[in-house]
Amino acid sequence: MTEEIENNPTAAKAAVVTGASTGIGEATVRALRKEGWTVFAVARRAERLEALAAETGAVALPADVADDADVARLLDEVTRAGGIDTLINIAGGARGADKVAEAKTEDWEWMYQVNVLGSMKLIRAFLPMLRACGEGTVLNLTSTAGLAAYEGGGGYNAAKFAQHGLTGALRLEEAEHNVRVIEVAPGMVFTEEFALNRLGDQDAAAKVYAGVAKPLTAEDVADVVRYAVAAPHHVNLDEIVIRPVAQASNFKVIREG
Repeated sequence: MTEEIENNPTAAKAAVVTGASTGIGEATVRALRKEGWTVFAVARRAERLEALAAETGAVALPADVADDADVARLLDEVTRAGGIDTLINIAGGARGADKVAEAKTEDWEWMYQVNVLGSMKLIRAFLPMLRACGEGTVLNLTSTAGLAAYEGGGGYNAAKFAQHGLTGALRLEEAEHNVRVIEVAPGMVFTEEFALNRLGDQDAAAKVYAGVAKPLTAEDVADVVRYAVAAPHHVNLDEIVIRPVAQASNFKVIREG
């Protein structure tokens, strides 16, 4: 094992990746496994995780990141398997595009649970392990929706602004423990499920990307995540905003035709 680590430094790296059953989470598992990392792939959909594990060699750990019992079980299983030095919180999502005046309480509660409380519960559970390893890393995938509000985005804005604030506070609190804290905030990313889950309709989801020549892909974002967590530990990429060139801001998107 010592010789393997000397020949391939990433062989000693281990990460929990949440949201691993689809989109950016799944792509991140693939990117890290390709680099030789030990990866614990976490999501609720066991069947998709098992298929990903069979293909990549990741360890499938089905769990709901917002459920306290699941998080405790996850910590126990990862501890018994040797632990991690990196926690990558990708699980999240949006529901609805209602204005605040028509807000659906259940949509807002779901977004807060998965984006904010899910991240907090994983961080709280794994921080002792990340501190103890000496060079721990937490990466939170937020969104440009957490940096600038937009009409119809109130619930998602609120959740992602909260996650952005959590990340900033954590960075200040954990610097003395040599735990680096990274935020990756993507803009428009085309994935199989994000817009569909948010809007509940295939036609409405397609309109989000209509005319945009090259939106980001899950693999684009996963490559940035991989780079950020694989950089030498003293290098902290505090906040990375990644957008397609066609999206100059949340309010300016170049569409063809």
